[in-house]
Amino acid sequence: MTDLIWLAVALPLLGAILNGAIAVARPTWKSAVSFIGVGTLVAAFAVAVMVALEAARGDGAATTVHLWRWMPVTERLNIDLALVVDRLSVVMLLVITGVGSLIHLFSVGYMRADAGYARYFAYLNLFVAFMLVLVLGASLPVSFIGWEGVGLCSYLLIGFWFDDKANADAGKKAFLANRIGDFGVLIAMFMLWWHVGTLDFGAIAERAPALLPLGGTVVTAITLFLFLGCTGKSAQIPLFVWLPDAMAGPTPVSALIHAATMVTAGVFLVVRMGVLFTMSPVTQLVVTLTGALTAFLAATIALRQYDIKKVLAYSTVSQLGYMFIGVGTGAYTAGIFHLVTHAFFKALLFLGAGSVIHAMHHAQHAAHSELDGQDMRNMGGLRRAMPWTFLLMGLATLAIAGVPPFAGFFSKDEILAAAFARGEVSPVYLASWALGLAAALMTAFYMARLMAMTFMGRFRGGDAMQPHLHDAPWIMTGPLVVLGILSVTGGGLNLPAFAGGSHFLEHWLEPVLRPVTALAMPLAHPHGMTEFLLLGGAIAAAVIGLAAGIRLTLARPVALPADQPPERGLARLLAAKYHIDEIYDFLVVRPLMWFSTRVLWKGIDQFIVDRIAVGGIARVTQGLGWLGSRLQNGQVAFYVAMFAVGAVIILRTLAR
Repeated sequence: MTDLIWLAVALPLLGAILNGAIAVARPTWKSAVSFIGVGTLVAAFAVAVMVALEAARGDGAATTVHLWRWMPVTERLNIDLALVVDRLSVVMLLVITGVGSLIHLFSVGYMRADAGYARYFAYLNLFVAFMLVLVLGASLPVSFIGWEGVGLCSYLLIGFWFDDKANADAGKKAFLANRIGDFGVLIAMFMLWWHVGTLDFGAIAERAPALLPLGGTVVTAITLFLFLGCTGKSAQIPLFVWLPDAMAGPTPVSALIHAATMVTAGVFLVVRMGVLFTMSPVTQLVVTLTGALTAFLAATIALRQYDIKKVLAYSTVSQLGYMFIGVGTGAYTAGIFHLVTHAFFKALLFLGAGSVIHAMHHAQHAAHSELDGQDMRNMGGLRRAMPWTFLLMGLATLAIAGVPPFAGFFSKDEILAAAFARGEVSPVYLASWALGLAAALMTAFYMARLMAMTFMGRFRGGDAMQPHLHDAPWIMTGPLVVLGILSVTGGGLNLPAFAGGSHFLEHWLEPVLRPVTALAMPLAHPHGMTEFLLLGGAIAAAVIGLAAGIRLTLARPVALPADQPPERGLARLLAAKYHIDEIYDFLVVRPLMWFSTRVLWKGIDQFIVDRIAVGGIARVTQGLGWLGSRLQNGQVAFYVAMFAVGAVIILRTLAR
């Protein structure tokens, strides 16, 4: 079955081609679009399951499937279009196709009334195809096809409703921010080829320890450039600003791109290139500290957001920070573990938010209301009208808050324990553990605040809307139920010994991470009393945050947007997102606009090219033409005089 891994990519790609053709020729064939869009991805998931079963029966060795010769440049540079099947790519394959299938199914109900239905599914299928190329690529150039492809598809999906300028601008912002990171990946590829002589993942892991000095300048530069790419794709400081604006796209897009797939590409790349990152302690510190600062910063911003999708967007940025704390400390299994559990509960939260927005939009249309259907201040009391959504989002909230025995508790605890254990190497790791614990407390608080403002108290949207509020149809609620089960049970994937588990995921990934383990400093996880104190601290942070979030939110009536007094002090700063976008606009965007307008356009293009080069040549030609016209005046005496002058000049020249 491994030899047929190409089907996992080909099926969603076929769906994109067929739905793209329908979007052009017959955009009203929505039933056909639904069958193709969902069916191709379910079939890809079936392929993934069969490949996973085959991988489970094997010894964990990687299998490379060569499709065709791609770049036969020289004997040294000979790149095949090849896919690699190992236990890491299998995990990603199952998450992408499994969660992706549920999101596609949800989209059938959510986007059914949209005029661009076929175009939407074409983009969605194409995105999944590129994401699978990214995680299955056997070399950096092949993975880079997927890396760039998901960037293109995110631009198309975020700006899906491009008639609204804000949506189009959000798509461009995501595209440009990711291009900055992609530049880093390209530089890293050039350096790897120059110093290691290969771009194949397996060959890099074999050759790099022998060719590059441990902790040397070269390996540090390569990994820092790779990490620049990761900060773009996975929305870390300083390139995280695109992800909150990406909420302009349809909500299922947020669930697919910004919860389960694209934003985890950076984490996946660090694990895939784990040998190189392990060889650079400086880069590991940078990765860990960047993740910790991002987790903390994004969590503080989420405390004062009112758009339900913006809260979840900053939550995603924060949770991605946790994953980088994990991989930065060398706890690669913990990072992948949190990637998987996060895909479950964050996809559920986004799709649950989509159900709420769908219900609010339906009620607004029926009541002719103009309220903002995504502002939580216009909601409240929805648990009575939407009991299934309330229950399932409640489960996801407990999971992301880190309440045992839900999935998020085990993966987050492993990451924090790894950061604490690395504290003996550098105080930076201890600081990262402290920031991570503080972010966990705030995560529980803002998620409890979201649940309280959305589902508790009284409905604030008006009596005219209330009778029209209800749970989404089962084609939308069904995927939420599956994700709810996974959010509850997902922790069993790598259940620790103290909970009676056997660290299944750790053993599963052991063949992939064996070269990394041979180079890495052993990670001594806390045991005994220290372990239970760390567990107690994590549980206390979750419980205190949830209790405080609900209590403080419901302590006084939530004001409608029009009635709310202006924010003051720190709350105003958090609501304004620390003015980071404005700072970037002042320091980066405006200078670039000035340079491109004043220097490149007006200075070089208009003055040098247009006026001097093009216009100057035209004026010289015009002047010569005018001079020639003066010589042709019709006076014979003038012609004879000119002839005589010319003859004299020629004779004098010959006489010399």
